[in-house]
This record gives sequence, C-alpha cells and structure tokens, in this order.
Amino acid sequence: MPLSDVRAGMHGTGKTVFSGDKVEDFDVEILGVLENTGPKQSLILGKLSGGPLDHTGVLQGMSGSPVYVDGKLIGAVALAFPFSKDPIAGIRPIEEMVRVDSLPTAPSPLKLAGFADPTSQFAKTLPKSASVAFGDSRMTEVATPVSFSGFTPGAIEQFAPQLHALGLEPRQGVSLGGAPIDRMGDPSKLRPGSMISVELMMGDMSVGADGTLTAIDGNKVYAFGHRFLAIGATQIPFTRSEVMALLANVNTSFKISSARELMGVMSQDRDTAVTGSLGTRADMTPLDITVTEESKPVGEYHMRIVNDRLLSPYLLQMAVFSALDSTERSTGVLSVAMHGAIEFENRGDIVQIRNTYATDGGTATSASLNAAVTLSYVMQGGFDSLKVKRISVQLDSSSRKKALSIGQVYASKREAKPGDTVEIIALLDGEDGIEVSRTASYTIPASAEPGMLYFTVCDGSQASLADMRQTIVDEPASAEQLISTVNRIRASDKAYVRVWRAEPSYAVQGEEMASPPPSLALVIGGTPSIAQIRNAKVAELVMDGAGNMVSGSKTVQVEVKE
Repeated sequence: MPLSDVRAGMHGTGKTVFSGDKVEDFDVEILGVLENTGPKQSLILGKLSGGPLDHTGVLQGMSGSPVYVDGKLIGAVALAFPFSKDPIAGIRPIEEMVRVDSLPTAPSPLKLAGFADPTSQFAKTLPKSASVAFGDSRMTEVATPVSFSGFTPGAIEQFAPQLHALGLEPRQGVSLGGAPIDRMGDPSKLRPGSMISVELMMGDMSVGADGTLTAIDGNKVYAFGHRFLAIGATQIPFTRSEVMALLANVNTSFKISSARELMGVMSQDRDTAVTGSLGTRADMTPLDITVTEESKPVGEYHMRIVNDRLLSPYLLQMAVFSALDSTERSTGVLSVAMHGAIEFENRGDIVQIRNTYATDGGTATSASLNAAVTLSYVMQGGFDSLKVKRISVQLDSSSRKKALSIGQVYASKREAKPGDTVEIIALLDGEDGIEVSRTASYTIPASAEPGMLYFTVCDGSQASLADMRQTIVDEPASAEQLISTVNRIRASDKAYVRVWRAEPSYAVQGEEMASPPPSLALVIGGTPSIAQIRNAKVAELVMDGAGNMVSGSKTVQVEVKE
C-alpha cells in the first residue's frame, strides 16, 4: 500500500515472533503519518496491541516486523518511545525500504585512516541512532540487540560504549543449542515476521544482531526498517533465529533469541532498511587465535569474521581482547608477546602482526589495539589486490613483568677514523635489580666524511617513528609499498641502534634517501610531494631484548676524523 493511501483510524495486523520460530499476529491502530521526519522520509505512527505487547511494549528485536492493512503491506516497525507505557511505534513505509534496491551494490572505498585507533574510528565514522522529537520526548530507532557468544563479560563492557552510541544493545549471548550455524538452511522456513540474526562473527566467538524479516520477494529479503550500521553495500551472512523468552523492561523490553542455520546474505545496510538475498553464502575471513602461558597452551579459538574494511578490525580487536581476558589476569602485572600474520588471496607476501607488552594493567587493551590498527591500515589502503584470506594471532603470556629500560649507553671510542670499528654498549635495566648488557659493533666506511656520527639506542616505537615519520602519514602508492611499510615497523622486544648524521635526507615512495649528492638534493628538495627528514640515517643495528619489552632512548656520539 502506498504511503499516500494510509490514513489515521485504519486498523491493521502486524507479524512477529514471540516464542520459538512461530510467527504470530498483533493488532495495529494507525494514529497518523509523520511527514518529512528525515530527508524524503516519513513515518507512520501506530499503536500496537495483542499478545504480550500490552505488558512489554515495543520489543528490541521487533525491528522489521511487517504491518498490513487490508492485506496490503504498509511498512515495518522501526522506532519506539523509550520508557513509554503504551506500545506506540514508528512504522517505516515499505516504499522507502524498497528504494534501497536502486542504490549501488559495490562497497565504497574508505579513505586511508593511517595507523588510527579503529575503536574510536568505528564510532566516529558511523551515524548515531536516528530519532524524531516530540517536545521533550523522542522516538528513537528500536535498539538492535547484539548477542556476544563466547566473549567474556569484561570484553562486552570494554566495547559497550561505542556500540551504545550506534543504537546497538550488547548483551551476553545464549547457547546455540547444538544447531549447526555454519550450515545452509531451508529458505522456506522463513516468512514475513520471522526472526533473523545478522552474523558478524561465527565460531568459538560469535556476534549477531537480531531483527525481523519484513518482506520476501523471490529470493530477495527486506528487514529491520532502519539501518543496522549504515555501512552501505556489504556482505554479511544472516541466520534464522528462534526466540527463547521475552524480558519486560522499564526502558525497552527485548527478546532473548538464539541464532540457528544460515539463510543468506545481507548486501545492503542503508538508512531505511537492511536488504539481501536467500540461499547465498558470504565470503568470510578465517580468524585463529592461540593463547599460551610460558609456551604452554591455555586457549585456542577459531572464528570467521565478515570481510569489511570498517568492521573486520573492530571484530579482531574484540576477539583478541576477549581471548586474553578469558585466560589471563585483567589486573596486575602481565606480559604478552604477540605474533601473527595477515595472509592475502593470490599473494605470497604477508603482513606481520607483532609486538611485546609488559604492563601493570591494560595489556589486553594494548595488544588487541595493535592487532586491530595493523589490520585497519591494510584493509583501508584502497587496494583491491589486498583481499584478506586469513588472520592468525599467537599470544604468549607471562605473569612476570618482562620489561627492560635503556639505561647507560657507551661508545668504545670518542674519536675514530674511516675503517675503524666502534662498539656501542647498552645497559638494559629491569625490575629486581636486573641489568643486561648488550653490545653492537659498527665499522665506519672507508669513504666516510669527517664529522660527528651519532648512535641512538632506542626502543621499537621510537626507531619506527624516526625512520618512518613521513611514511606512515602518507598514502602508499602501491600494495607492495603498504605491506613494506607495515612490516618495517619495529617490534618492542629489541633495542635498535640508529646510526645517523645531522644531514638532510628525503622520504621517496616510502623509502629514505639519506644524504643525497647536492645536485640530486636540489632537485628532489623542490618537489612538494617529497618530504625532507632532518637527520640522515647511515645504518641500523639490533640488540636482542631476550623476549622483554624494551623502552627508552639514549644517544652517544663519535667524531670521525681524517
């Protein structure tokens, strides 16, 4: 039924699931039509009744419940008043939901965010929950309940603020009851009003968002009546879902449901609807996480996550955090060595995920963020050839604080000639009076010019920043340059001896050109796209940290004489 035919006083019938997978009817009285509630958008205001609704009000999970008048579909339940005593809902007109069919189906590339925190980026990029003002009261999108199965309560609490800001309601998930979620089901089991779950992660940990199916047209489906995350064209699997119980709540009541077998793929996540098709599979990325303690296995997790430039890093971050939170202490001293890899389709090279952390608290936060930032940088580079094939992460933990700071640094000579060998000695200090000595040798080239030569012994982050200050903020020109940039970031389990002179150098396509001849420096120095670096690196030496997190920086100098 077109919106222009909808009138106040009409009576209709809605369909949704209150128990199991049985679609039941409820009554709807049309109160009126709200025009221009959004850009070329309107809402039908309806009062719901029947079944448990007089007791529960509008339920989370009802989003998408179809409403019919005289047997014609007018739209889907989409908005409600929090804390309302009456079950009054905003019904999204079906004609606005089907407009999604005319929108592009290819995912839009995201601008490279650099090495940014995907948690804050996730919350900032996506729109906040839509609402319609009625004086002091607001009608908001019916919150989408998101079930986290296999996650620790600490992990859910850690990421809840960002999810709440998006109109999502995170809660601990329930058991699948033995149903094989990774199996294609019979589409004939679905009909308008059926409960579905959009699955972002499946396996030992799973993340699913519940809603209701509005309409089925051939193999095409329409659901929710509002956006899920408004990420546009995407590929997210959805399952049939069964309602286990209803929980009445003063704020907003909700359904407790359990995902069952796969039914198809949601390919559009737009402002007015989530749409997709039945009988197809989404291309998901395997994610394997292994946790050991002092090299002894304590946890192993195998999942598949959606292949999405915005969602995948966020899901990886949650999974790594939960894996550590479930097996290791959340407060007190904890050390974690992280090693992992991001593999690609049709490519032999990989991106390494690596670092070492040793803190008095918050180690899980730091480790999970590092993994997510790496994946975010790779997936948002804009290169179609970098299609992620698999992600693997190994976490080795210890209840000892395995950390060393760079104390005193000495050079074996204060003056040297070309051809001489200079030894750099660094004393690395740890807790309980531990002191570790490391030595690196550098032979001054025979062609070295007279002048001051500097030796900076520093940790991995400072070495990376000094070497790649310009590179990490520039957009890479190729997939190869992107992979090289990530893999050149130093891990924190070593000390790095940066040998340099106080001469200019230049960052050219991700590589440093140190101390170029004056004629070449004159040319490239005038190129706007080429950045000048203040200090020219001559060489870099590595000192082993013996599995400890190394921090700090000290510099010594040696004068080169003729």
